[in-house]
This record gives sequence, structure tokens and C-alpha cells, in this order.
Amino acid sequence: MKPIISVIMLTYNRETLVSRAIESVLAQTFGDFEFIIVNNGSTDKSGAVADEYAAKDERIKVIHRECGNIGAGRNTGLNAAKGDYIAFIDDDDWCEPDFLEFLYNLAVQNNAEVSICGAADKIYEEKRVMTAEEALIELMWRKRYNMAFPTKLFTKELADKIRFSESDKYDDISQMHRLLAFANRVAYHGLPKYTFYRHETNNSAWTTAHELLDSATLDEYLRAYSTRTEWLSERFPNSASAWRYFEWSFMISMVEKINRLGLKGCEKQSDLMLRELVNNKEEFLNGGFILDFEKEWVGRYLPCEV
Repeated sequence: MKPIISVIMLTYNRETLVSRAIESVLAQTFGDFEFIIVNNGSTDKSGAVADEYAAKDERIKVIHRECGNIGAGRNTGLNAAKGDYIAFIDDDDWCEPDFLEFLYNLAVQNNAEVSICGAADKIYEEKRVMTAEEALIELMWRKRYNMAFPTKLFTKELADKIRFSESDKYDDISQMHRLLAFANRVAYHGLPKYTFYRHETNNSAWTTAHELLDSATLDEYLRAYSTRTEWLSERFPNSASAWRYFEWSFMISMVEKINRLGLKGCEKQSDLMLRELVNNKEEFLNGGFILDFEKEWVGRYLPCEV
């Protein structure tokens, strides 16, 4: 029978961690789901571990594919999904037993195409029902929830509007805003139902261990932010000043990290960001969004002209 929720998990060389993620899904209080595990060309026993669980639980479907990026693996999972709703979990994380039940009830009770819960590192006892534009503004602040696809439940109809890049490394920053932008209602309740496990081999490890930042990562982020600003400005022109601010906010934070940590190899990107910030300094400073520490960084790092 058609399941209500399709849970999609991509795994790649996580044989020591993947069992914890799988068991957290199998322990859900909401039982009407299919669990699609995409083995993305693992060279260790991750795929075999998934197969062992699939042999014991008919809700699990394992797809073995050649190695690709995260986006390619997630697209494989989306193409196979049959549920009315889609949820993602990463193979090094875990979810609370009521993760799916909580998100499903939140979506249904609020007639929302997207529901969002809190995570262990972002706990807020707060409920909000938002328009797409409001949810995107909240997303950009990254205070209550972040760009990651885990912690979010969304309709299959909405998921069918997007597909992940099969060449980029960081797909969340290029796709999450597009997903939210097509929703009529987004429901958020900040209780923590998911845990992101931070470690050195995590794909986004550089976001907390800033010394791992390199030029290739920065190039991809800058391209994604520029494309996002343009796309959102066309779809929600009334908030165009906010979309520009969030791109500049990222730039000044990267300039600060490059300088404070003495990162090598990012000189070209630093010069580009400084030029953009100087050219838009007045709007950045006086647009009504800038934070106090960003003003301090502007004074410290921006020359009068570049």
C-alpha cells in the first residue's frame, strides 16, 4: 500500500554510524512510512549494513548505485519515493522516536506543505505558521532553523518541483529556498526532534570548524548565494533588500574568518567579496538589517575603496 511518508537517507562510507540512524527511524511512533536507503557507492560495509536491516523490515528499500554527489543520491531517493510526504535523515545523525509523528501532525493540523521541528542545537519552545516569504526570511537568519533538509517534512507535490544538482557538493544552500518558496504555508514548532552529529568528516564540517574553509568551497557558496539572491528577488521583489543583505552578511563573515584565521588560498575570493561590499557599503550599513558585530567588521576590514 502507498505509505504516508517516504523517509530518504543517503549513505556513503558510514558503516560505524549508519546503524544508529537506521534504528532511530525504525523506532518511530508513526509507523506508516517507507524507508528508502540509497547506498551511494560506498566502499565499506554501509550498503551491507542497510541490506541486513532491509531483510528484517519490509518498510526498508535499499538502492545501490554508483558513487555520486549528495544531490545525485537524493534524486535517486526522490525518484523512488511513493509517499505523500518526504522526510530526509542523514546517515550520521539520528531522530527522536516521535520525529515523524510530530512533523506530520504539525503539517496536517496547520494545513501546511512544509513542517519544521527544532534540533538539539536549536531549541525554541515556539510555534509559528508562516507564508513562504516569512519562512524564507526566518531561514536566512539561521536562528531557529537552518538550510539542512533534515528537520523538515514536505509534501511530495512540493518535492517534485525541485531536483538536486548532481555536480555541486553543497546542495542545501542551492535548493532549500526554492522548496520553501513554493509553499503556501509553513508550520514551525521548535521542539528538538533531530540531532545533527558534528564531526570532522561531515560534509558541512567547515561551518563549525572554520579552518577547514577552502577556495573551492567558498566559490560554490558564492555562486549559490548570488543565484539565490537573483532568484528570490524576482519571486519576492518586496523583500529584495533582505535577500541582498543576507548575501552581503555571508560575505563579511567570510572576510572576517579569512583574516582572523589567516586562511591561505582564498585571496581571490576575499578580494571579490571586499569589492562587492565596498560597492554596496551604504545599503549594507543603512538598509535596516545589519547586526552590530557586522558593523564592527565593516569598519575593521573594508577599505574606503578596492
